[in-house]
Amino acid sequence: MFDDLRELYQEVILDHSKHPRNFRRPEDANHEAHGYNPLCGDTVNVYLKMGHNGLIEDAAFEGKGCAISLASASMMTEIIKGKTEGEAKTIFDGFQKLVKGEDDNFDAGEDTERLMVLAGVKEFPMRVKCATLAWHAMTSAMDDSEEISTE
Repeated sequence: MFDDLRELYQEVILDHSKHPRNFRRPEDANHEAHGYNPLCGDTVNVYLKMGHNGLIEDAAFEGKGCAISLASASMMTEIIKGKTEGEAKTIFDGFQKLVKGEDDNFDAGEDTERLMVLAGVKEFPMRVKCATLAWHAMTSAMDDSEEISTE
């Protein structure tokens, strides 16, 4: 059973990395940030359209990197659309604890199961930065920071 679940998770990661959702640069984005992981060369630009009501109306990204980095960015852009800035940051805080192995009781509501596919990253500490790169860039974009690095 565990092997079947691991295989399913790998398929989801590969699907998101080969066919990333929201891989584009929206013309109407009003927040953006660049993320770079010098340890492996992953790079990502996150674009957000934040409404006056505090909702994330659109989220997209461009970049290159490993399957985990691209899959995480793809899933993130799907999950944060329609969320408030606070909700998106709360999800990231829990997700970061999950992939670092600090908290196995991660709860992101309906998005929990989708993000659990990346939980196995905690077994490979060097890959945590790959999984969280786009998320760090997302929070930087919200804070109007220009560039983040995961050094």
